Amino acid sequence: MATRVDPTLMDELKAYGAVGIEKCFNCGNCTASCPLANDEHPFPRNLIRFAQMGLKDKMLESTDAWQCYYCGDCSVTCPKAAEPGETMMAVRRWLTAQYDLSGHAAKLYTSEKALVITILRVVVTTLLLFILLHVFGIARVETDRVAVNTFAPVIWVWLFVMAHFIYLGWRLVKNSLFMSRSILRSTLGQKKIPLSVYISELKTFLIHYFSQKRWRDCNDEQAYKFWLKHLLFTTGYVTMLALIVAFLWWFQTDNIYPIYHPQRWLGYYATIVLVVFSIDFLLGRRKKQDQFHRFSQPSDWLFPAFVLAGAVTGILVHIFRYLGADNPGWAWPTYIMYVIHVVAMIVMLDSEVGIGKWTHMIYRPLALYLESVKKRAIEVSPPLESLAPAD
Repeated sequence: MATRVDPTLMDELKAYGAVGIEKCFNCGNCTASCPLANDEHPFPRNLIRFAQMGLKDKMLESTDAWQCYYCGDCSVTCPKAAEPGETMMAVRRWLTAQYDLSGHAAKLYTSEKALVITILRVVVTTLLLFILLHVFGIARVETDRVAVNTFAPVIWVWLFVMAHFIYLGWRLVKNSLFMSRSILRSTLGQKKIPLSVYISELKTFLIHYFSQKRWRDCNDEQAYKFWLKHLLFTTGYVTMLALIVAFLWWFQTDNIYPIYHPQRWLGYYATIVLVVFSIDFLLGRRKKQDQFHRFSQPSDWLFPAFVLAGAVTGILVHIFRYLGADNPGWAWPTYIMYVIHVVAMIVMLDSEVGIGKWTHMIYRPLALYLESVKKRAIEVSPPLESLAPAD
């Protein structure tokens, strides 16, 4: 089958942040300096070559962009200052947009106007839902005491959260399925991969999702520190996500619990981790001292910024609620902060799940899982000569 060539691919990648890609003359220094590259996955060199030749399908079939953790060594050693590390980052943005067939991700990555409109749309929609709850008498404002569950009944909030989570989850599943089909379509030609192979290799996805351990293989002290920060950040984020999605009925309460109650400590742990490391990530992007922070797209700021906003407003709601236990003057500050908190969290999810930086937590381990599936499928597949008809 003929290979399709897209002569606009390199220019398209520039819109996603591929600075200097046209300077590359494929010397291979970047691949030689990368501790994660090997003969089977000679990145960044191979992906840059695909881009220069317009081989879009080859890029979609490759998992190499997701195997790069951007330590920056390739950019440091590049003799032409072609910034291969940032090209790999741009390819990840581009791939994320390709997986989203709605085209919404592409707009968010390449248009600041589309990004602002999306945020405003989600803010207005969320505020309208709060207004409707009060217009129809489902919720009401208590000013003689702080009553969050009267202002925003937990069952209605939880139903909205679950509906929203299912919608975003389905969008992410669709994108992941497209990614999987793109990567696996060349494996074993037209032969079907056995279901047992997919099941047996699931451990690869789980190991890399929860540990992101390949980060440590960068053989760089800075990379190890960033891996540890990312791991702690992920534990805080997953904890908070579980409290909101699965246990909101327990987490959003008007009860005043003692300091040793597990609800408080789980919330405190998640808040501290999210605040500390989201600030650290934002400062890194602001200072641009690290190689992987030298270039930033607007989309790179969204996730840590909204996580910080959600964590800070969340803990303020908690503080105001406890202060309001004996002082009704804290009622309105609590309700206003609660609305800001919900808006920040929903905007973050709508602009990130399936289309932004958030997706890297899924696509990276998924790519490594699919590589394992491909290798295992080749191992269990009978050789081609055994499939030939007998004389």
